Amino acid sequence: MDIGSMSEYLKFFAALSAIVNPIGAIPIFINLTADNTEKQRRTNAIRASYATVGILLTALFTGEALLGFFGISIASFRVGGGILILLMAISMLHAKMSPAKHTVEEAEDSADRETVAVVPLGTPLLAGPGAISTVILYGQRYNSPVHYGILAVTIMILGISVLVSFRAAPVIASYLGKTGINVVTRIMGLIMAAVGVEFIANGLKQLFPILG
Repeated sequence: MDIGSMSEYLKFFAALSAIVNPIGAIPIFINLTADNTEKQRRTNAIRASYATVGILLTALFTGEALLGFFGISIASFRVGGGILILLMAISMLHAKMSPAKHTVEEAEDSADRETVAVVPLGTPLLAGPGAISTVILYGQRYNSPVHYGILAVTIMILGISVLVSFRAAPVIASYLGKTGINVVTRIMGLIMAAVGVEFIANGLKQLFPILG
């Protein structure tokens, strides 16, 4: 049985939580569901959490095979994913939502949708390119059913945190305010930046062994 230490899985949860950042997504959730009834808002929160978990689980179990299909090495994907996460982190450090997660066009398009739970909330806002890259990179570390099982459970726990955050969105938003949410976003951005740098460093070591 080849699995990582508990600290590695805690690190995975922290990294994925920072990238998904459900607290930072609360203002967008409130805005997109402003005209919803309480029942519709609850339904959208549940669907968004299901979509997030479903997309990330799909990435976990099929991501490495997809990279192999396109002939992309894990080392190259580490560097590319790390750069993407680092760019997103820079936006978050400025308390802004990265265009990689939610573009202006998607925001305008979402206004015409009957439901916004899957797009843009589930993806690309929560389960976006950065989160998908992180799941794939952590998944390939060990080739063990137990390893994949622990990561899958971690993703499900994250999905619960998304559901809780969205269900309590009005209370959290009124308690933290815009400033509080910006502070949380900046802290998450700092964690993301560290994750991105680590991915880039490890990828470069794999591509250029002399650096190790």
